[in-house]
Amino acid sequence: MREIFTGMPWWVKWVAVPVIAIVVFGGLIASLIGFVIGLLFKALVFVILVGGLVFVVRKFMSSSSSRGDW
Repeated sequence: MREIFTGMPWWVKWVAVPVIAIVVFGGLIASLIGFVIGLLFKALVFVILVGGLVFVVRKFMSSSSSRGDW
């Protein structure tokens, strides 16, 4: 592969090839980035919901235990 790029000008290696790669694989890259961002968002929502549930349960348990045993 290096032998192919040895005689090429700098702009072919550093401008044209990356632009062609983005054009060809742009949809794949965008879908992968969208998938990763969506997964991170869902994980964040999960953590927030579980944290809220733990907070509510602890608040309820502490208030019910302060009323005395039944």
